[in-house]
Amino acid sequence: MNYFVTGATGFIGRFLVARLLKREGARVFALVRPGSEYKLDAMRRRLCVEESRLVPITGDLTKKLLGVSKRDQDDLVGQIDHFFHLAAIYDLSADENTQRYINIEGTRQTLKLAEKVNAKAFHHVSSVAAAGLYEGTFSEDMFEEAGELNDPYLLTKHESEALVRQESRIPWRIYRPSLVVGHSQTGEMDKIDGPYYFFKLIQKLKDFLPNWIPLIGVESGHFNIVPVDFVADALDHIAHQEEGNGQCFHLTADRSYNLGEVMDIIASAAQAPRMPVRIDQRMFDAVPGFVRRGVSAMTPRLLINQAMENLDIPPSLIKFLTFPTEYDNRRAAAALEGSGIEVPELESYVQQLWDFWENHLDPDRDEREDELQPLPSLPERAEDKIVMITGATSGIGKASALKLARAGATVLVVARTPEKLEETLHEIKQVGGNARAYRCDVSNLEAVDELVEQVLADYGRVDILVNNAGHSIRRSVVHSFQRFHDFERTMQLNYFGSLRLIMRLMPGMIERGFGHVINISSIGVLTNAPRFSAYVASKAALDSFTRCAASEMAHLGIHFTTINMPLVRTPMIAPTKLYNHVPTISPNQAADMICDAIVRRPKRIATSLGIMGQVMHFLTPKVTETIMNTGYKIFSDSAAAMGGKEKTPKKISREQAAFSRLFKGIHW
Repeated sequence: MNYFVTGATGFIGRFLVARLLKREGARVFALVRPGSEYKLDAMRRRLCVEESRLVPITGDLTKKLLGVSKRDQDDLVGQIDHFFHLAAIYDLSADENTQRYINIEGTRQTLKLAEKVNAKAFHHVSSVAAAGLYEGTFSEDMFEEAGELNDPYLLTKHESEALVRQESRIPWRIYRPSLVVGHSQTGEMDKIDGPYYFFKLIQKLKDFLPNWIPLIGVESGHFNIVPVDFVADALDHIAHQEEGNGQCFHLTADRSYNLGEVMDIIASAAQAPRMPVRIDQRMFDAVPGFVRRGVSAMTPRLLINQAMENLDIPPSLIKFLTFPTEYDNRRAAAALEGSGIEVPELESYVQQLWDFWENHLDPDRDEREDELQPLPSLPERAEDKIVMITGATSGIGKASALKLARAGATVLVVARTPEKLEETLHEIKQVGGNARAYRCDVSNLEAVDELVEQVLADYGRVDILVNNAGHSIRRSVVHSFQRFHDFERTMQLNYFGSLRLIMRLMPGMIERGFGHVINISSIGVLTNAPRFSAYVASKAALDSFTRCAASEMAHLGIHFTTINMPLVRTPMIAPTKLYNHVPTISPNQAADMICDAIVRRPKRIATSLGIMGQVMHFLTPKVTETIMNTGYKIFSDSAAAMGGKEKTPKKISREQAAFSRLFKGIHW
């Protein structure tokens, strides 16, 4: 099978050529400009293919018949099974004449060359930009219906596609990728484009603001994003199917993101301030026109352009921030069915994109102070460490024990029930971990003293203490007047038990010059969750002690981390059957937060919603109190809290479902 590829050394082209050459007997003829043959040499070395399989054809997209010599034309006649046209210009700063000449005239000459050499099939890689600024969903069968084409790139992509449809004398297929980003596994990218224009802004936010400050994003525009490896895989697969001539295929993701979502996802990878709250763009549209014009008049265009230049954002990008088009990709999905080729969620590979940009594409990478050295891995942090975890036989504690044992730590699992301790030990041994079980009721301070004495006799130290054991009570204050013991029980376990362990283990940590205490707290401490006064008060006490102790011991090599956990699906919340119907995180996700604490050793780990709740209580206490009171009234005390038998509700009300989704992870 022989292929001719324009744009073979370009970003998508490199990945497509690699896939074509994996086919048995495949040979690729690649158009290269004079002086660019070295790029093809580099591709051969990378792909480990001989010159006879990746053949350079010298030419130029701006020349007649692409400037291909008569001799090469004659040699190629009847040889080309598939002709791929990927070469084009995409530069928001390029002038209209340049884009017209390369994108439109280049496509016309490419078609003529394909016909001259009697290619059997012509594959034109267009773009969703051919749809223009279409309002609504643009299908694969639509073309003439394109929206506004008042930008050179939109116009030239539309007109070059029109040439293929109207003038091609050989069977053709058109492919419209959406915004193409780096490789989903490696992050590899060749230029700053599309979502990458936001990276510098997010980096500056990261530099100037702590990442716990929640920011407000805008729900504006539609950004359909796909990684380059998906596009190359899809092109290769669809091009070789028997059916599909004369058709267009949208190489797009099943869902688009708005501007605020894209910024928030990138910020999560950059560890920059997140944007958990987003304002609908239509709110700005409701502002009277004379107000918008007045604000615009007071904002000199020079200042706007200067700000965008400092952020490496071309001013022409502004018009695309409210991009109105969604894309129907049913034909492409049907063609890819059963192939295993699908678009991954942006969240699953954004970290690779960010890391590659910071290391290879950031224009300031050589000037930025490298104060953030690469973080160690979990095994590097945990190997040979003695880690004590309380409440280690279920939920968060058990999941954490398994992860840390796999990472090479010696895990001391502490719990009350002998049978569960043995079961946990068995599971740890199954994964090749090293652990030892200790039976202890952490609410019994004398038992805690005995536990510490035995552990120090067995191992001589504890390097990392995870205070995970806890007891939660969900009951309104008005139903607790005769239940003072609720407050005593929670304080005894959640505060005094944890504090006793810290106080007994701390002298050894100070003597060795290292120790890490991780306290599992609650999002309720940040949001002041109603119905949890006993539980939240006990956790808040431990949080306050931790902040004081950390200030005293910072110079002694002692680290303290507080994790304000959101609602986790554990046995502790099982008595409240209502929680079967509200969003929670899994014990494994919670354990990942503990592992992250061990790797990074931050002062606090919390969700953006939790931090925002704390900030709102400080800035707008009355408004926040009203919101929390509304949640309190929407939900009710459980039958168990009232002394009855709890039953699992078949469903929850719309108001309860909406509130629990809006305030995901908060206890109600």
